Amino acid sequence: MSDRVEVETLKVGQGGGRDLLADLYRPPNPNGCGVLLIYGGGFVEGDRRQLGGYGIALGRAGYTSLACEYRLAGEALWPAALDDVHTAFGFFHDEAKSLGLATSKLAVSGNSAGGCLSLLLAGTSGLPVVASIAFYAPTDFLSDDARSKGSPKSMKYLLGDDVTEERLRAMSPINHVGPHFPSTLLLTGNRDARVDWNESVKMCEALTHAGARCELHVFDGLEHAFDLAPEYGRLSAALMTRFLDSHVLASTSSGIMS
Repeated sequence: MSDRVEVETLKVGQGGGRDLLADLYRPPNPNGCGVLLIYGGGFVEGDRRQLGGYGIALGRAGYTSLACEYRLAGEALWPAALDDVHTAFGFFHDEAKSLGLATSKLAVSGNSAGGCLSLLLAGTSGLPVVASIAFYAPTDFLSDDARSKGSPKSMKYLLGDDVTEERLRAMSPINHVGPHFPSTLLLTGNRDARVDWNESVKMCEALTHAGARCELHVFDGLEHAFDLAPEYGRLSAALMTRFLDSHVLASTSSGIMS
């Protein structure tokens, strides 16, 4: 039996009349848990290979990962991206048994725009999501920081002409917080000029106040996409694995670490 993480490209559904693909990372010693990986790029760039390093790292720890794609703003306006992520997670859920996974042990993780999608999926999915992870994610498109950068009008590139505050509230993960929100890990750097680190702080505070579980790591002096640096990529993968081991692998229907 191979000791390598194997990668396979699959069709997970359709979006806008075209096939949606995803890369499946199969671990040599699977632990029955899965993670949907969602790349970032401001909703305008990036691709499913972006998080391949995490797919390999998590695979070595026993986690089966599915790195999905979604339609970017240049191809389709919101909510196409979120719809496509729901499609990918639905495929992951439907195929869980054939992949040797438990449907109750599927998590989601994303970076930047993908982190926003990860949190939105966790907060809106009709299917069980046991945990969510988000790196330097925008969580409130009507925050003071977002407004200082031109929101709501600056969101036309993604929303089209309908940039009402109602739409921006609906696409802000912080407005989907509740006591049953999945256990969440947030990672950010306090020198992030693209997405203010307080977005993650406020999301964690909201989750905690609602009675949900949240773990927050704020890295001093680090900027957006800090985990592109190899040493922080390895550290981030280790933090993800530790979190998943506690909140997914060891979770039961009655609670965490039971």
